[in-house]
Amino acid sequence: MNLPNALTLLRIFLVPVLVAVLLTRVDGHVFLGAGIFALAVATDYLDGYLARRRNQVTRLGILLDPLADKLLIAAAFLSLVEMGLVPAWVVMIILARELAVTGLRNVAAGRGVLIGASALGKAKMVAQVTCVLLLLLSRPYPVLRAPALGALVVVVALTLGSGADYARRFWRDVLRPVTPDPLTAARPDPRP
Repeated sequence: MNLPNALTLLRIFLVPVLVAVLLTRVDGHVFLGAGIFALAVATDYLDGYLARRRNQVTRLGILLDPLADKLLIAAAFLSLVEMGLVPAWVVMIILARELAVTGLRNVAAGRGVLIGASALGKAKMVAQVTCVLLLLLSRPYPVLRAPALGALVVVVALTLGSGADYARRFWRDVLRPVTPDPLTAARPDPRP
């Protein structure tokens, strides 16, 4: 196992630790949870950087990295619902988008088409990370509540926008009707 894959596995391991810390509500749990979340996010950026830099991109990494991301974000937002910091309907939108995009990407891959990450999808991830950290820190620092809620609005908008973008690219690259090129299409036989 290479270092990038080990970092991805560390991120997966940190998911239940994050949930346990956030939901136990011992003194300092918000700061500890924010630190664990930030560490997990750092492994996401570091594993990708190292895999590309060291030419250590593997099938396992390609499979596990997006799974680890989805687990981390889902666990963080579900914990925020339990903590009373996020409405459940927002998390349902986030989770529905993640499941839908994963399904579209899997169907596309089954047909030999790769639907890669988009700029909107990457912006969504940055917004989600920022939002989670702001929401967590808004508990001990209420002055952060308004920016956290603003970030949550951005997350919902980017979640819906990036989901629509993936659906559009799925339609364009996988489902679009194949229309023959009129210049190269076979001409019908004029004989009866």
